[in-house]
Amino acid sequence: MGHDHAHGAGVRHRGRLALVLALSVAVLVVEAAVAWVTGSLALLADAGHMLGDSFGILMALAAITVAARGGGPGSRRTFGYLRTEVLAAGLNGLILLGLAAWVTYSAIRRFGDSPELDGGLILVAGGVGLVINLVGLALLRGGAQESINVRGAYLEVLGDALGSLAVLVSATVILLTEWYAADALASLVIAAMIVPRAIALLREVSEVLLESTPRDVDLDELRRHILEMDGVVDVHDLHVWTITSGMPVMSAHVVVSETVTGMDDAHGVLDRLRGCLADHFDVEHSTFQIEPAGHADSEQHMHH
Repeated sequence: MGHDHAHGAGVRHRGRLALVLALSVAVLVVEAAVAWVTGSLALLADAGHMLGDSFGILMALAAITVAARGGGPGSRRTFGYLRTEVLAAGLNGLILLGLAAWVTYSAIRRFGDSPELDGGLILVAGGVGLVINLVGLALLRGGAQESINVRGAYLEVLGDALGSLAVLVSATVILLTEWYAADALASLVIAAMIVPRAIALLREVSEVLLESTPRDVDLDELRRHILEMDGVVDVHDLHVWTITSGMPVMSAHVVVSETVTGMDDAHGVLDRLRGCLADHFDVEHSTFQIEPAGHADSEQHMHH
């Protein structure tokens, strides 16, 4: 699978993100208006969720735009602004957790005093939300595999679709049984769906910021591939991390055999190593330090 390493994978999906943002705002307006008229907490909770999601998509668009236009390297930021995409995703995850806490608190308070609600209007609003969210999922499904922010937006829209489904179920229960507490129960369901998605997004962001080895890179297998290259006898100080989604980078100290005696030989080793990483591990940005045998011992001696 190829990636846009110049500006991050999210750039290619900027237009679809913008369209999904417009759809999310449309759902937000509809649900907020009906929630105001009917007093439905489930609709209000889902509208608040949509507000957070819309803000998250807006941040993703802003981050991707900054990465594309101002992502070039400089004297202070040698990778440009590519990591702004990851920072935006982290802030989005925190906002989702805050929304979940507010929805839970409001729903628990509502259980003690559930007002009468117009189930028909709630049902219509939930149906509109579900249809629009399904359209958003179709638009973002491809990009969700390439970009952390597109994936975050996809998960948010998925949660919105499930939230709209919960609203539909609660409205149906109200229409059939007049059990108005179903609305508060649906609000708790929406909050329960928000939390794991937010935590998963924050966990992925933390792995990038802590420069953990990407989950799809097997470091032992990578080490084995390097050691199998002609002219390589050892490798140490091997590191693989992620600058932004779709942009893994690697650095390593490679010890070469005594047969590598000139620049042409070293050039051949580097070409083979970089070709292996690009073809087998999708790592196109790699840095190798070529060392003769025994150089690592001298490095340790210099640091003592």
